[in-house]
Amino acid sequence: MKLFTRLVPAVLALCTTALAQISSDCNPMNATCSPNQGLGISNYSINFAEYETSSRVWNWTAGKATYDGNGAAFTVNKRGDTPTVKTRFYIFFGQVEVIMKAAPGQGIVSSIVVLSDTLDEIDWELIGGNNTHVQTNYFGKGNTTSYDRAVWHPISNPQEEYHNYTLDWSKEKLDFYIDSQIVRTLKYEDANGGLNYPQTPSDVRLGIWAGGDSKNDKYTIEWAGGETDYSKGPFNMYVQSLRISDASTGTQYTYGDRSGSMGSIQVANDTSKALSLDAGNGDTAAQSIKQKWNGLSTGAKIGIAASVLGVAAIGLIVFIFCCIKQRRAGKHEKLLEDAKFEKDRTELLAFRAEMGRQRSEKIALMQQAPIGVGNHGYHVPSSIGSHGGRGYQRY
Repeated sequence: MKLFTRLVPAVLALCTTALAQISSDCNPMNATCSPNQGLGISNYSINFAEYETSSRVWNWTAGKATYDGNGAAFTVNKRGDTPTVKTRFYIFFGQVEVIMKAAPGQGIVSSIVVLSDTLDEIDWELIGGNNTHVQTNYFGKGNTTSYDRAVWHPISNPQEEYHNYTLDWSKEKLDFYIDSQIVRTLKYEDANGGLNYPQTPSDVRLGIWAGGDSKNDKYTIEWAGGETDYSKGPFNMYVQSLRISDASTGTQYTYGDRSGSMGSIQVANDTSKALSLDAGNGDTAAQSIKQKWNGLSTGAKIGIAASVLGVAAIGLIVFIFCCIKQRRAGKHEKLLEDAKFEKDRTELLAFRAEMGRQRSEKIALMQQAPIGVGNHGYHVPSSIGSHGGRGYQRY
């Protein structure tokens, strides 16, 4: 991070340790350097509540973290403690999302830094003596001629609640988000015409240090909120999870010249040179729903819960309305069917009555006809051959 310590020589041990967080082993603007190792995939994520950092992916430049259900704990126990870790891979634009809880304590600084070998820099800095604001900052090519680039943003209880700090970094602009709400936008042209705009492959660093140490210069102590009283420690910064997205997805980034411009970067996609990620520590999936939920502030969780309940209530009302409407429609259809049934029943009864009437009339006519009259209109004797012959009866 670019602090007021850059105004004076870093001759004190504590200042040297703090500045190590923003150092470059080889600056491509001054020398020929090895290519930067790229992530090689779209996303890398790790839940520190479940996994520890791996030496394949991470490099501890100072100290170590401890791990528990709260995540990775970066702790200042005593003077000189500055646990700091950085990724072994670089990204060339993309996103960095960190869910963390800042350390309390006057003069204690919790930081998230995106830094390139040319000292292009993007910062989140949380001051232990300030539980209402967080600072964002940026630098280009290590230019520290002015310190007017920092902006303070209001935030609720960053030392007591986990918050989501996200950078969305592209060639055109840099957006800062807190809990999914954008709080700052830096456009390329607004950074000294692009000269101070961060634009080269960068690693990601997490760290904590005592800016308020009594051996630091007065400007640093003042910026950090006052002198640190180590007897009130330990001071813990907790990082719950992290997600990094590389927009370029390259396996290697090489500087084509010493201009330090984004146009000079050569992107290679050689899978044989891809970083070997640990199966437990890194995966290509975006952050899980559980991670996102745990990283939200209490207010955000209440807001989401209220929204979900509101949607559920609306859904229930719609469901009840549809049921009532369907029930009414069903009643209407039943009335129509009942009317049709009654009509058919009435017509059937009328038909049966008519058939009965016609049958009765036929029977009455038959009963009124003369006895013995056949179909041909002559009398039929009851018997023939009365003189001894066999009689025949005709019907």
